Amino acid sequence: MPVGPTDASKTPRYAGLTTFARLPRREDMEDVEDYDVAVVGVPFDSGVSYRPGARFGPSHIRESSRLLRPWNPELDVAPFDLQQVVDAGDIAANPFDIEDAIGQIERDAAELTAGGRRLLTLGGDHTITLPLLRVMHAAYGPIAVLHFDAHLDTWDTYFGAPHTHGTTFRRASEEGLLDRDHCLHIGIRGPLYDARDLPESADLGFATIHAAQFDELGTRGVIEAMLARLGDAPVYVSIDIDVLDPGHAPGTGTPEAGGLTSRELLAILRALEATNVVSADIVEVAPAYDHAQITGIAASHVGYELLSVMKPNAAVNA
Repeated sequence: MPVGPTDASKTPRYAGLTTFARLPRREDMEDVEDYDVAVVGVPFDSGVSYRPGARFGPSHIRESSRLLRPWNPELDVAPFDLQQVVDAGDIAANPFDIEDAIGQIERDAAELTAGGRRLLTLGGDHTITLPLLRVMHAAYGPIAVLHFDAHLDTWDTYFGAPHTHGTTFRRASEEGLLDRDHCLHIGIRGPLYDARDLPESADLGFATIHAAQFDELGTRGVIEAMLARLGDAPVYVSIDIDVLDPGHAPGTGTPEAGGLTSRELLAILRALEATNVVSADIVEVAPAYDHAQITGIAASHVGYELLSVMKPNAAVNA
């Protein structure tokens, strides 16, 4: 049987080590042969273009996850009973050299996912997704990226720098990491740099469901469109917390008005039960701008739903 979270009836939720959902640490798993999913932090925000602070995101999300409980009633599943989930600590990415940091993230993520294990990564800024997608491509081939964000993140460079939190998906597409027939942005909104930004994003392989379309489609319509786009491809889910309206997630570096509610986002994520989610990340949580853990709590629930839809890999459990 998998080892689950610390029992809150025996140890108060505000006591003990701060791991995600109070799960066991990877290094404490001497009596468990293996794990299926690792939750890992990447406290890195050297690629931001506006407000910094996402380097403190992993610890904030973990602290905000103390109230998560073992049973998910919406999906009728106990995610920590179905597979062994561990907290693998943080990847120590170089804060002074983006290229070196990308290499470190790629190497450590490859080690954590060896043998088909899956990864839930807590960022950090969106720069960290590129090396994670490289690891996914090496394991699964072209990846369908489901990208929740206020912003496209398909721009070319900032100040001539090719690797930032706004260029991740352009680089991933150029490197051939993506399944261009099955990638999707959800929640895009706000002013853009140029009228060509949306057509260029489409050329890179992304269909788009704008935040403004939620009024017309409704959550159910968005889910149907999402599932049709993703198909049977292996799916990597990347969630920039600023996809939520600032009223639901104030603690982020580049907030945009008119975003999703937390209820809409969680409902959409639950629908991924019908897909093959191979790994995921939650990025751009910047606690310096948060209040009463509003953003951290939203992010921790997002992580919980993602873990609930990740299916055990037979290769790990063989």
